[in-house]
Amino acid sequence: MTLAERIAAYRETVTEWLHGLYHGMIEHPAYELIEKEAEDSDDAFMFACFADAFGIPSPVSYYTAELLPYLGDEFEQWERRMWDRESLVERKGQQYHF
Repeated sequence: MTLAERIAAYRETVTEWLHGLYHGMIEHPAYELIEKEAEDSDDAFMFACFADAFGIPSPVSYYTAELLPYLGDEFEQWERRMWDRESLVERKGQQYHF
């Protein structure tokens, strides 16, 4: 193995290690926070549109019922998520208390 090949192998190893460190320390936590915020925004939209699913009367639901064919798949997932998750206060509190 020549010196140039050893240097190239070392650079490749260091580059891979640094990418893993960067991903673990910066990228991954940021992606988790962005996904949680996006999910919360989607949940708020779905709840505003379909509050009747949880027994809360809303005059808006009459007009947003037309969206149901387009949001059918998301509706089932959202309803399951809303019934299974903790309270909204606990969810938001987890963001600030690690």
